[in-house]
Amino acid sequence: MKAVEAAPPAPSKAKPAKKAPKEALYRGIPVAPGMAIGTIYDTTEPTAEAPRRAIQAEHVEIERERLNSAAATARKQVTKLKSRLAILPEEAEDELAPLLDAYLMMLGNSRLLRGARKRIGDALLSAETAVLDESEEIAAVILNAKDDDKSGLLRRAGEVREIARRLIRHLTATPFRSFKEVPQGAILVAEELTPADAALLDPSRIAGVATDDGGADGHTAIMLRALGIPSIVGCAGLTEAAKRGDFAVLDGGAGTIALHPGEATLASAKDKVAAYARERAKLSKLRRLPAETTDGELLELQANLEIPAELPLIAQAGAQGIGLLRSEFLFLNRDSLPDENAQFDAYRSIVEAMGGDAVTIRVLDWGGEKDMEALGEGVPAPGGPNPALGLRGLRLLLKKPELLEEQFAAILRVAVRGPVRVMLPMVTIPQEVAQARDIYERVAKRLRRRGETLPEKLPPLGVMIETPGAALAADAIALEADFFSIGTNDLAMYTLAVDRAETEVAHLYDSLHPAVLRLVQFATEAALRMRMPVSVCGEMAGNAKFVPLLMGLGLRSLSMNASSIPRVKQAVRGLTIDDCARLARRVMEQSDPQRIRELVEAFAAEKL
Repeated sequence: MKAVEAAPPAPSKAKPAKKAPKEALYRGIPVAPGMAIGTIYDTTEPTAEAPRRAIQAEHVEIERERLNSAAATARKQVTKLKSRLAILPEEAEDELAPLLDAYLMMLGNSRLLRGARKRIGDALLSAETAVLDESEEIAAVILNAKDDDKSGLLRRAGEVREIARRLIRHLTATPFRSFKEVPQGAILVAEELTPADAALLDPSRIAGVATDDGGADGHTAIMLRALGIPSIVGCAGLTEAAKRGDFAVLDGGAGTIALHPGEATLASAKDKVAAYARERAKLSKLRRLPAETTDGELLELQANLEIPAELPLIAQAGAQGIGLLRSEFLFLNRDSLPDENAQFDAYRSIVEAMGGDAVTIRVLDWGGEKDMEALGEGVPAPGGPNPALGLRGLRLLLKKPELLEEQFAAILRVAVRGPVRVMLPMVTIPQEVAQARDIYERVAKRLRRRGETLPEKLPPLGVMIETPGAALAADAIALEADFFSIGTNDLAMYTLAVDRAETEVAHLYDSLHPAVLRLVQFATEAALRMRMPVSVCGEMAGNAKFVPLLMGLGLRSLSMNASSIPRVKQAVRGLTIDDCARLARRVMEQSDPQRIRELVEAFAAEKL
């Protein structure tokens, strides 16, 4: 967090002062906390004029060569941007480097470029039109996927569109946005910023950022957080209302920006600057302190990791390891499957970066809904109207055991570099775990015969409890597994038959529904009876208001987004286990979700 303050412009002495404009408050999505007090600097990107255009058959090779030239220029541009990373904060560098690598892959012999070249020849389209059509088709496939991780889908679609945008700008010789003229202490306002745009921002000069479009989970948002620039996105109508030079107050924590702030708003903003500074200092002190209740009960707070770029955020948060490493990042934007060595290298970099803290690697969770071109060949496409209920997760891996064997091999090899655990997704019956363990042990024997060094005791093999079937069969599954990790997001979805992304039913999704809580309780108690580790890795774990209930149900290990760890730790350090247990008993007596929420909210208001 930071605050950069500039004095309001003084009225000219030569003319009578004009009546001050009325304060106008705009709301957006909070991305990076902190206060910014300064003048607006609006920036727009020149529009790339690329009307749809057909070509003659004799011009096909000319258009393909234009496309190849644009791709080569874009590769040089992205490579040059990579060279600038060294001057960015380490967190921003680590966020952008893997993304730029992905850009470079897509500017190679990727599905996007292959498809565009084919459209040029088959449909006789100009290079610009072919790129646009192919990118929109790929993005639509991604966005229409049946996947609970909508933020991930948006990121992947955005990456494809960003490369298309770059290609079209090069094809039309349209210049890119420049930030060289942004004055010291300004609040930057734009319709949208790309991650590459964010990489060009100087956090020592720019007080804050506000955009009309964007989401909290995109690469741009992660970049702005890493740069420490107070920021909000999704602030509809802002660029139309804000004029260059307008005085403004931006609150990155609340997600608001006030144009022409009055005296009360300005005074409040200055107070918040001081409050944010105190809060940041307080939370930063928690980094090395244990997550321990006032009556001496220790909790393990770990982080979820989707892409390696988030590692610096995990270190800053003081996580005690990675409770959920989603391995899907290895398979995205690739023409071919990553082999054992490629996977080993990726896992090794993460395990070594954690410096001895445990890393729980979830094997590939794919069911045809994620955009993984490398898996297309030989992998059955999801059939029927409900792909979420079809061949996915562990079911798919058992159907295609070579995928599982290669991933097991890479994980087992990296286990000598640091403590790891292996987690199986989408388990429903004990037999699936038994089959996976047979493969696991067979791979270990093969590696030892090959001369690989493995730990004497193989890493624990656990399961995600994310279906009602797995929760209700938890006693039996516990006999086959080494640990449980309860994925409350999917567990709530499958239990309530609600897709949070479907507008018509999203209001029915409720992780505090008594049916969901009873399944969490059932699975937790099954693990505790076996003296087996059990944790929660869904969104409930990162909500400080829900944590006392989870603790009262017997959970002592939680994994969450890194940014949630300090606040959860702060909450834990003010609680007693007895109070949490009493809350859980009261909650589990209820049958009304609204009453449960009231109890949880009331407890949080009193204790947190």
